[in-house]
Amino acid sequence: MRPSAQQDLGISVTQGEVFAIGIDLGGTKIAAGLVSFPSGKIHAKEIVPTLPARGGEAVLADTLAVAQRMKNRADRMGAAVQGIGLGIAELVNLDGEITSEYSIRWRSLPARECLSEVAPTRFESDARAPAVAEALFGAGANFRNFVYLTVGTGISYSLIIDGRPYAGAHGHAIIVASGPLTSECEKCGFLSNQVLEEFAAGPSLVTRYNQHANAAATKGQEVTAAAASGDPVAKHVVESAGAALGNSVGFLVNVLDPEAIVVGGGLGLAGGLYWDSFVKATRSHIWSEVSTGLPIIKAQLGAEAGLIGAAAMIWKHGVKQQG
Repeated sequence: MRPSAQQDLGISVTQGEVFAIGIDLGGTKIAAGLVSFPSGKIHAKEIVPTLPARGGEAVLADTLAVAQRMKNRADRMGAAVQGIGLGIAELVNLDGEITSEYSIRWRSLPARECLSEVAPTRFESDARAPAVAEALFGAGANFRNFVYLTVGTGISYSLIIDGRPYAGAHGHAIIVASGPLTSECEKCGFLSNQVLEEFAAGPSLVTRYNQHANAAATKGQEVTAAAASGDPVAKHVVESAGAALGNSVGFLVNVLDPEAIVVGGGLGLAGGLYWDSFVKATRSHIWSEVSTGLPIIKAQLGAEAGLIGAAAMIWKHGVKQQG
C-alpha cells in the first residue's frame, strides 16, 4: 500500500443520518472521507498521494482502493452508504462527465463504472465541491451568493447562488487563471501572454523564486516562509503573485457582483504577505465603491472542504447526473 494518512473519527450511527463517501481528487493528493448528513460530520478519512505522472490507470486503482476502504469502514459501523461523490481537478460537464485530462487522465477510462461497483458514483469539478461545503457548513453559510476561490496547485473559482454552484452552459464556469492575459507594451512593443496560474499559483512561486534566487525550493510554503523571514527575492515573488491574483479577482467582482469572496486551497489559506497583497489588490481593482468593502474571508473547512462537498452532492442530489 502507498503511504497514507488514515483516521477514524467516530463510530456511531444515528437514526435518520445519510452517509456518503466524499473523494477530493487533485494533482497532489486523493483525500477520501466517510461523511454523514445533515451534520456534515466526517467519521473516517484517508489521504494518499495522487502521483498523476504514473497515468490514469494507476490513479484510478488507488482511488478505487481508498473508496473500498471507506465502504468497508461504513459496513463495520452499520452505516448504509448512499453513494460516492468525487470532485476531480478537471473539467466536468453538466452530465457529470469528465471533459479534460490536464492532470488526471480518466477521459478514456471507465472510472465511474469502476467506482460504482463500490457504490453509485457521481463526478463533480473540484472547484465546485468545496464551494458547496462552504455554502452548507462554512464561511459561505450566511451569504445568498458568493464566489469561492481555490488557490493552491492551480487557481479556480465557483459562483454559488442560493446554495448551489453555477456551472455555466458546459460546466466550465470555473476557469479564472488558465488563459493568457495578452497585452502589448506601448513603449517597446513587447507582447506579454502571461498566464495567471503560471505566475501566482503554488508551483509558480517555486519556479519564479528558484529562477531569481538561484535556489532549490520544492514547495510554495518554503517561498512564503522565506518571504516572512525577510528574503527580498521571496518577498517580491510572493507580493507580486498576490497582486496579480487580486487583479483577476477584482475583475470577477466587477462582473459577478457577489456578496463575498471565500478563499480556500493551501496557498489561499496561508495568510501572510500573499494574502495581504491579494486582498489589497482585489479591493483596488473593484470599480464600484459599494462593492469595495465586500467581505474577503478564508474558508472555514480547510483541506476537508473538498471531500465534504463531494459527499454533500450525494446527500443533496443523489447520483443521478444533471441534464
